[in-house]
Amino acid sequence: MATPTPRADKSPPVRRRLLGAALAAPLMPLLSACASPLPELLGTRSPPAAQARLRDSAQAHGLAAYSALRDVNVSYRGQWRPLIGRLQPVLVDGGFRVSSHERLMPAQGLVAQAHTGLSGSKQVLRRTAIFGGGSGSTGGQGDVRVWFNGEESADADARAAAALVADGYSLFLLGPLLLADRGLVLELSGTDTVDGRVCDVLHVRLEPGLGFSARERVALLIDRQDALVRSIRFGLEGLASTQGAVAEVELYDHVQRHGVTWPTRFYERLLRPFPRLPVHDWTLTGLDVNRGYGAEALQGPAFSGAAAAVAGAV
Repeated sequence: MATPTPRADKSPPVRRRLLGAALAAPLMPLLSACASPLPELLGTRSPPAAQARLRDSAQAHGLAAYSALRDVNVSYRGQWRPLIGRLQPVLVDGGFRVSSHERLMPAQGLVAQAHTGLSGSKQVLRRTAIFGGGSGSTGGQGDVRVWFNGEESADADARAAAALVADGYSLFLLGPLLLADRGLVLELSGTDTVDGRVCDVLHVRLEPGLGFSARERVALLIDRQDALVRSIRFGLEGLASTQGAVAEVELYDHVQRHGVTWPTRFYERLLRPFPRLPVHDWTLTGLDVNRGYGAEALQGPAFSGAAAAVAGAV
């Protein structure tokens, strides 16, 4: 059965003109006028049913096999929608983020990314809290280093955007595998559908959050039939210019490799402040695991040693 194709942007011309006119306006007044699709979780305990649903989903994605992985090596290629590049040029960074190669070392809390585009190369090294730890100059929120065309950047916005992107991509690729067995605050909140699939909505509170945010709200839409995550909703609190915004990434074309079930096609749209605004489409083009390199292979403006080779075909 063919996987449904995400809906194209068919906004009428009037709506597109209104969105364009909003680009010059401050974001926060727009956000205050609409309710967030991610509720604030005020409790300190998670109901057993919510804990069980997350655990079941993690097992469906291959938690036991994932726990044995020392390194994960992937590559992506994607396309940004034009409007989002004007709304958030620092986060999108469209001159560099066209194709990317990523190296993840979960036990060390490391994510490294090599992006390329018309503007050249961008390298990111992220020591992240998203894997359940994190340390560095920002405390529990981890740290990040960024190089553009071989030169390290100290720009605060560029660093914050890079940290948010690195954490977000780890979450999109691994979903419940990142969140299981961490004692997070969880709440089941009804159902929703993704391309006709009925999904349980599991809200999660991350502390620290994605990127350099102290706290983040995330929702996993977990398929009622096979327990795979079909969509992830998340806030963008880790960058000053996107605070209060909410986006979602739908996940398609799952494959099982190395005992883990991975999504291979991703479709992102904004939910707030512009409902259902298409943002980004991208595809997993390469995947291999357990090359056996150390953290030193990810240091500096390029991968080295066993980390350098292009990921094998999915």
